[in-house]
Amino acid sequence: MAQENRRKIGRIRIPLSIPRISWRDVAVTLVPILLVSLFAIWLALRFVRPAPPDTIIITTGPDGSQFQNTAERYRKILARNNIKLEILPSPGGLENLKRLIDPNFRVDVGFVQGGIGGGLDTDELMSLGSVFYQPVIVFYRSAEPLNRLSALKGKRVAIGAEGSGARALALNLLKANGIEPGGPGLLPLSGEAAVQALLGGKIDAAMLMGDSAVSGAFRKLLGAPGVRLLDFAQADGYMRRFRYLSKLELPAGSLDLGRNIPEKTLTLIAPTVELVARPELHPALSDLLIEAAREVHGRGGLLQRPGEFPAPLEHEYRISDDAARFYKSGKGFLYRYLPFWLASLFDRTMVALVPIIVLMIPALRLAPWLYSLRIRARIYRRYGELMAVERAMLSQAAPEEEEKLLKRIDEIEKSIISVRMPSSFADEVYVLRAHINFVRNRLAARESKTETALRHEDRGGQARIA
Repeated sequence: MAQENRRKIGRIRIPLSIPRISWRDVAVTLVPILLVSLFAIWLALRFVRPAPPDTIIITTGPDGSQFQNTAERYRKILARNNIKLEILPSPGGLENLKRLIDPNFRVDVGFVQGGIGGGLDTDELMSLGSVFYQPVIVFYRSAEPLNRLSALKGKRVAIGAEGSGARALALNLLKANGIEPGGPGLLPLSGEAAVQALLGGKIDAAMLMGDSAVSGAFRKLLGAPGVRLLDFAQADGYMRRFRYLSKLELPAGSLDLGRNIPEKTLTLIAPTVELVARPELHPALSDLLIEAAREVHGRGGLLQRPGEFPAPLEHEYRISDDAARFYKSGKGFLYRYLPFWLASLFDRTMVALVPIIVLMIPALRLAPWLYSLRIRARIYRRYGELMAVERAMLSQAAPEEEEKLLKRIDEIEKSIISVRMPSSFADEVYVLRAHINFVRNRLAARESKTETALRHEDRGGQARIA
C-alpha cells in the first residue's frame, strides 16, 4: 500500500515555475491607458495638417507680363523640390484678387499690387509678403515736360484693360487729381495696344504697369520721338494720401546710358506687389514660395536695394503667421537639412507623436502602480470577507451556522489559490492564508467546545432522568 502511494506521488507533476504576471490584471490595467493613447492619436491626426500637395496654382497676368515672367522663375525654383507651379494667366492684379476671394475658383496664390482692393471683402486673405515695387509708368506726348497727373485732364489716356490692377490703381490716382472715372478720354487699352496707339498718335498718354504690360512695350516707348516719361513732382503728397505707395528715383541714364535715358533723375511712385494667398495654404508651401521669392527678388535691381524684398510689409492684407515665422527664423530645422518630402513626413509625424509621448510616459509610469493596486485590492477584499466570517463567529452562531462559516472559509482560501497571482505578491498571499488558518482553527476550536458542552449536557440530563 505504501509502495503504491509512493508511485502515485511520483506521477504527480509539480510545476517548476510560478506565473509571475496576471495577464488579466495587466489587460484591465493597460486597456484604459491604450484607449486614452488612441484618443490622443486621433486628436493629433485630426488637427495636424495633411501632407502638403505637390501642386500650387498661381494667378498672374497676361502672357509676357512681369507677373507671368516672375511666376515662370518661381516655377523653376519650386521644381527642385518636386512641387509643380501651375500658372493661370489673367487680365491683371484686380482679377487675381477676385479669383482669390471667390471660393469656387481653384487657386492658391496670386500677385496683387496695393491700392486695388477697395470695395472687396479681403479679410480672409493673407499676404506672404511684398515681393517687388510696381512703379506707375506714365508715357505721354507733349512738347513740354509734365510732372502732374492733373495735366492729363481732358486728354486721351490708356488706363489698362478691365480686370487689371493697373486700371484700378489708375482710376484711383486720376480721381484724386480731379479726373473722374467714366470720362470719354479714359480708354481700356493696355500692353501692345496702348503702345501702338501712343506711337500712332491715337492717344495722348498711357499708364502702364507690370501686371498688364509686357517688358517689350516699355522698350518701344523709351526714346521714341515725342514720347516722354512723367516725373511725379508730388510723390511725397501721394505717399501721404495713399499709404500703399512708395517714392522711387530713376537716375539719369539708368535706362540707357548711351542715349542718356532718362535725361535727368525722375521721381516715380509705386505700390508694392504682394504675394497674396488663401488661408488654407500649407505652411510648407508658404515657406517654399517665400524662399523662391527671396532667390528671385533678393539680389536687388534698378528700383530696389539688395535684400529689400521679399519683406513682411503689411499694407492692405495681414501677414500670415507662417510667413511671419519664416521671416523671423527662416526654414525649420528639418526642412533645412532634409529633402522636402522627407522633412514634411518627419514634421507631421513629430507633431502627431509629441502629444502621444506626453501622455504615454506618465501613463506607463503609472501602470505598475495601478497593477499593484489591483492585485492588493483583491487580497484586501478577501481580508474583508474573512473579517465578516470572524464577526459572524463571535456572534454566538448556532452549530449549523458554524458549518456554513467553515465552508465559507474554505471558499475564501480556494479563491486565493485558484486565481493566478504574481509571485511578487506571494508573501502577502501566504500571510493571508495564515490568517485564514488562524480563523479556521478558532472556529474549529469553538465548534469542538460546543460539541463537548452539548455532550456533557446530554449526559447530565440522562443522569437526572435515571
